[in-house]
Amino acid sequence: MLDTLRITEIFYSLQGESSTVGLPTVFIRLTGCPLRCVYCDTSYAFSGGTKMAFNAIFEEVAKHHCRHVCVTGGEPLAQSACIALLTQLVDLGYLVSLETSGAIDVSKVDLRVTKVMDLKTPSSGEMDKNRYENIAFLTAQDEVKFVIAGEEDYNWSKNILAQYDLTKQCRVLFSPVAEQQNPTQLAEKILEDKLAVRFQIQLHKLLWQDAQGK
Repeated sequence: MLDTLRITEIFYSLQGESSTVGLPTVFIRLTGCPLRCVYCDTSYAFSGGTKMAFNAIFEEVAKHHCRHVCVTGGEPLAQSACIALLTQLVDLGYLVSLETSGAIDVSKVDLRVTKVMDLKTPSSGEMDKNRYENIAFLTAQDEVKFVIAGEEDYNWSKNILAQYDLTKQCRVLFSPVAEQQNPTQLAEKILEDKLAVRFQIQLHKLLWQDAQGK
């Protein structure tokens, strides 16, 4: 049925990433992902979950009295009904963002939804899953995230920035992999190379480490 989704968790926390970092947000974590990134910190969402009707999802979200909603995973778009969920959330008046791996077509995502899309770097082990044609569907409100584990990832990300002229199309995030990329060194490289990108550290990990539901 198109009005149900398999959900791993729905929780209320501070947004730990993207341009809305620090804002209270309700997270809807969908179950399932076709990728297996080496540095993934939400592998518990790969399977299991609970099938929920849209109305039950909306009721749970409403309990938190929060305008910001982030649909995440796993890979949310791996469940086709996610597209309808996003539109209905926006129709209900929420400010909605979608966190996606970039491996699945985003062309049908409601334009009112902010897409936060990964481009998988070499260290992820899933670089071949990048769907570069998705870039054409990004707007100025959307964001592309590069998760960087070292020099190879950084240089690759710089090349992609230049190849697609990404900073003129949408916002760009550079995020260090915890315990692999020294964040200070990454910040210094960004400044040295005068990149028009946003440096980010995952706020939720600073506050709660890898606690589930945070």
